[in-house]
Amino acid sequence: MAFFRKQSRAPTVVHSGRFELEQDGHIATLEYTLAGDVLTLIETEVPPELRGSGIAGELAKTALDWARANHKKVDLVCPFVAGYLRKHPEYDDLLVR
Repeated sequence: MAFFRKQSRAPTVVHSGRFELEQDGHIATLEYTLAGDVLTLIETEVPPELRGSGIAGELAKTALDWARANHKKVDLVCPFVAGYLRKHPEYDDLLVR
């Protein structure tokens, strides 16, 4: 499993079960599971101090780009990522149908 973490709004891969982005000492996360070729995006959490800054969208984009680069399909549980996908149909091909 990959875990994304880097300061200053540029996630990178580490192992753990969530995408993570740190800014100004606060950490936003997008939790997931990986089973075979399916990346299930579970929940996005953004601290109040970072809300409205676009970090949740960056986490969603990072997860979807990672899925594409690693030939994974995406299953959604997270309502934020579902909303992100409605605005970014270029990722529709990744969804488990």
